[in-house]
Amino acid sequence: MTTTYDITTTVGQVRLIIGDTDVHPGSDAVFSDEELTYFYSIGGSVTLGAAMAAEAWAAKYAVNASSETIGDYAYISKAVDNLLALAKRLRDLADTSLTPAMDWVELDLINVTEDTE
Repeated sequence: MTTTYDITTTVGQVRLIIGDTDVHPGSDAVFSDEELTYFYSIGGSVTLGAAMAAEAWAAKYAVNASSETIGDYAYISKAVDNLLALAKRLRDLADTSLTPAMDWVELDLINVTEDTE
């Protein structure tokens, strides 16, 4: 599986939005290009593909403990909450970008007939 980061591609744009941009050899890229291509293809847009990727990333984190306490040190991970909040914002953005501000009516001025009475 490949991992590339080129912002001129849909995969690169999805990576940028979700923050999965560390793709040099030996890096910890979360998703492969093929996985991001799949999210884009079923989402139908970069925004919805990124939302789906963020939800999948959250699901990966959800299987791990969200908090840990060792002595006086306590750690609480907000990664799942943050990724799900990002996914919600992206879905909301996609919904508003698909809703037209107003409807247009197409007028047919060529086939106008006069009413003869």
